Amino acid sequence: MREDLKNKEQDQCQDQAGPSIFCDLEKSSTPCEVQGRHRFSSPSLSVSNADSHTETLDGKTSSFFAALDASIETLQKRAQQLIDSINESRQKDHTLMSNFRDSLKMKVSDLVEKLEERMYQIYDHHNKLIQDKLQEFSEKIEKINNLETELKQVCHTVETVYKDLCVQPEI
Repeated sequence: MREDLKNKEQDQCQDQAGPSIFCDLEKSSTPCEVQGRHRFSSPSLSVSNADSHTETLDGKTSSFFAALDASIETLQKRAQQLIDSINESRQKDHTLMSNFRDSLKMKVSDLVEKLEERMYQIYDHHNKLIQDKLQEFSEKIEKINNLETELKQVCHTVETVYKDLCVQPEI
């Protein structure tokens, strides 16, 4: 029955998250010592019994504090591991972002070059259209100038004919 109780206590200790100093302490104790720990001591105990009880407690206390120190050290190591893990993760994130930024810069740069090239092609096309229209405009202006000159000559001729007609000698 004692062994079943001990096995049951060990199973309970293993089910708990993390190492428990109290389970370790109780594993190393006999059932009577564990039972004694849970009871309050009576003031009517003899001095010699108190001294032996104190010596027993000193041994158990030091093992308790040793187990407590070990647990604290384990927690500190685990906390440091978590901090290191977080820092590594942040460093990976920083590297990823730097690579992403560099990749994005290259893609944007390529896109800007293509856009600029396309823009210059459109400028060239528009320049041709404008040049053609200007050429056509120049030709029309020249034609207008020729027609104007011709019209002036016709007007001058009509004026001369009119004058000639108006000033006819009397016969």
